[in-house]
This record gives sequence, structure tokens and C-alpha cells, in this order.
Amino acid sequence: MRDPRCDLALRRYSLRKCLERFAPYGHRATWDHLCTRHGIDPDDRDPDPARLVAALAELEEARAVWLAYERDFAERRRREKHDGLRRPGSFDDWHRRTWGGNGIARCGDPGVHPTDPLADVLRRLITALEAAPSAVCPVCADSRIVWRQDLEQEPWFGPVCSGCGIVVPQPVLTREALMAAKRARVGELASVA
Repeated sequence: MRDPRCDLALRRYSLRKCLERFAPYGHRATWDHLCTRHGIDPDDRDPDPARLVAALAELEEARAVWLAYERDFAERRRREKHDGLRRPGSFDDWHRRTWGGNGIARCGDPGVHPTDPLADVLRRLITALEAAPSAVCPVCADSRIVWRQDLEQEPWFGPVCSGCGIVVPQPVLTREALMAAKRARVGELASVA
């Protein structure tokens, strides 16, 4: 990817291949995010090499944040097992669905995703997972959260932030926020602020 001797189309292809291993918003949404943030035309087979490297650097920084979280999670589970808690709690359902870093902050619509750097988004999400539940999106602090039954990937249903587009992990939302989201229709907005 960084080798300037390689063909630009191959370097672009290599960046897309990285998304098969780590795509926080899902493959298409993460690709759209990187292209938008770094000024890469998604269909350009001959993109500016500096933009490709900048996109890769953003992806690598986010992956480092995620891998640190994974290490902390594994250590916590080791302690819990040592203390006799062999079965993970329902709080860890979200983590099991995002194993490996794909769909950590999945976006229901690939064209609607957070605009901030991936690493910042992941830090906010991880901080929210470690804090008490809230009534707002952990990524953009928007209170407009709706329950969607028609998501194209797992989870097949769940709360979606109308501000940044992520499928909000249920453990970070209060019971009231989840109930308000379920009452809201996709065309309407739920607010519990």
C-alpha cells in the first residue's frame, strides 16, 4: 500500500482489501467515509497516492484504538473467568457481534456515517460502553434515535442515530431512550432529552 513503486490501482485495491479485515462502519460505509474525508473519488482507479496513504493512516490509528480495547476486554474476561463468571453477560452481546473490528459502529446506510476521524469515533464509543447508559448517541450526542427493523446486516434491527447514522449499541442507551426509539417510526424522530 505504501510502496510508491506499485501501481496506483493496486494500492487503491490494497486499501479496500484492508477493509475486509477492519471496517468499523461496515465495508461500504467505511470506504465511503475514507473517500469523503481524504478527497478520493470512490471510482478513481488512479487516485493521489498521498490521499491513499492518509486514508490508510486514519484506518491504522482506528485499528490501534480497537486493538487496545480488545486487549482490555480479553483481560477483563480473564479476570471474570478467574472469579467464576464463565459466561459473558448480556452487556457483552455487542462485543461478540463485532469480533475482529467489522461493524463496530455499523451504519445502516453506507452513505450516512460520522464525519469525524475513525479513531475519535471509536474512542467515544468505547468510553460510552464503559460508562453509565445515556439518552444520546455516544458518537455525536444526538438524541434523535429511531428503532429500525430493516437493517441489511446484523444486527438486523436496533436503534439508529439520525444524526450520524450508526446503529447504536443497546448497552449504551438508557431503557427510556430505547423505548422512545422503539416508539418512533423511521420517518419520525425520537427525543428523550
